[in-house]
Amino acid sequence: MEDNERLIESLIERTVEYGKTSLELAKLKALDKISDVISTLIPQVIVNLFVIIFLLFFNLGIALWLGEILGQTFYGFLIVAAFYGFIAIIVQLFMRKWLKKTVSNSIIKQVLK
Repeated sequence: MEDNERLIESLIERTVEYGKTSLELAKLKALDKISDVISTLIPQVIVNLFVIIFLLFFNLGIALWLGEILGQTFYGFLIVAAFYGFIAIIVQLFMRKWLKKTVSNSIIKQVLK
């Protein structure tokens, strides 16, 4: 009878240890995935920030240049704004699903990597 009790106690202790170990392993795996995703995103965010700043100044230069050619500065800004409005409409109408699918697949690949 005592052997059965010791066996049951030993089994319960091992089960508890297994549960703790499994939980710790799950935490470590989650931490690994999160750190991998963040370490991939941070350099991309920094590069994208510099690209955005470049494009901002480039567009300001084009707008000022077009405004000088057309005689009024605001004409250049209107033309640049109309160009980006046209691009936004094209993307919204024809490329929205493709962009959503591409971004979603990229995130899933990073998480499952």
